Amino acid sequence: MELLHGLILVTFVHLLAAASPGPDFVLVTQQTLNHGKRVGLLCSLGIALGLSIHIVYSAFGLAAVIANSESALWAIKLLGGGYLLYLGVSGLRARPGGAGVVPVDGETPAGRSAWRTVGAGFLCNALNPKAPIYFVSLFTVVLTPAMPLYQIAIYGIWIMLVQLGWFSAVALLLSTPPVHRAFRRFGHWIDRVLGVAMIALGVRLLTARL
Repeated sequence: MELLHGLILVTFVHLLAAASPGPDFVLVTQQTLNHGKRVGLLCSLGIALGLSIHIVYSAFGLAAVIANSESALWAIKLLGGGYLLYLGVSGLRARPGGAGVVPVDGETPAGRSAWRTVGAGFLCNALNPKAPIYFVSLFTVVLTPAMPLYQIAIYGIWIMLVQLGWFSAVALLLSTPPVHRAFRRFGHWIDRVLGVAMIALGVRLLTARL
């Protein structure tokens, strides 16, 4: 498959995957509505960087091994599910006045470092146990044994850029003044609802068969 055709195919498939509701989407929504555009964009960056973990092991053929290793999947499943539960509980603890107090395009709230925000997005994506199976399917379509390393790197970087572009667009949309004002008054309730959604995703992950 030619590189350009492969990039078009990967873009289409990955946009569909990124747009589907999941932990990454919930996290970006929660962080943007609570803390503003900058935090939402930093979280989106962390999610995109988290893809690097999956891309690297996929490129070296480890995705197939992980996808077929019950013990490896269970370990990742416990870590990922536990982290989602932690994020959900944090959302349930939201209090009135915590959300919407940061300007739409304001700075990261005091006491919340940029690295911590990026790290939250990174872990949310990197600990997704469904990712190995997804990347096995995705890379099988475009990768061949004879493909040079630089083309594999191009695919990986492009997928990360697609991920970053999608979730940055979500953060920018949710931080626009009309949308932001609509959520300011009930921000803490939205945070709690998203916390419940994150807990539900965590429980579903821990109880579902992979």
